[in-house]
Amino acid sequence: MTAVLLPGSGSDDVFVRTAFAAPLRAAGVALHAPVPRRGRDVVAGYRTALDGALDRADGPLLVGGVSLGAHVAARWAARAGAGRVAGLLLVLPAWGDDPAAAPAALAARFTAVLMRRDGLDAAVASARSGAPAWLADELARAWAGHGPALPDALDAAATEPGPSPDELRGLDVPAGVVGLSGDAVHPLAEARRWAELLPRATLVTSTLDAFGADPAVLGRAAVRGWAAARDREAGPDRDGAR
Repeated sequence: MTAVLLPGSGSDDVFVRTAFAAPLRAAGVALHAPVPRRGRDVVAGYRTALDGALDRADGPLLVGGVSLGAHVAARWAARAGAGRVAGLLLVLPAWGDDPAAAPAALAARFTAVLMRRDGLDAAVASARSGAPAWLADELARAWAGHGPALPDALDAAATEPGPSPDELRGLDVPAGVVGLSGDAVHPLAEARRWAELLPRATLVTSTLDAFGADPAVLGRAAVRGWAAARDREAGPDRDGAR
């Protein structure tokens, strides 16, 4: 089986491999981490990558991602058709439907404005003033890789709708949903809402500090949630949180 995992806005395939490669390998799943397109075509690039992976696959795909990547993967899966998706790894969902007031969308728009006005160094300095050092270091690395196209990519992410409640309810495949306590940009309540709407989901939670110490916390949690949901029969008496 192959898993196609998409990064969040301003992130990249390097982070996806850091977080997911080892946990998926331990589960016997191959990882495909597409390189995000630069600029405003970032979401279109994600969809193209999912379509291409499906065309090449011998069977159904495991799909998902982090934040924006989770949103795009969930909406793609809702349209993929029966038998094409083996499960979902949905990490740090940030919003559903309209992103207008979501903290992650507001942060993306603010960073885009700051970068256009003052440049990358100023945006990184702003991140360092309000984020843990490990997170600021990761943002600085990934943002530099996106280069001057990053503001357009952030704007595109901030206006991309998340999956609707009906789309989530229609995804009757095993899903591991991951949320972190202490993450104001990706509220744990949103991850819990997704897990409650998905018919066969297990919510696995951790902490922002644990993630900072080891990014693979996200991958292990997602794989564990997916496996638990896969091995548990769907039914009205299920416990959707772990």
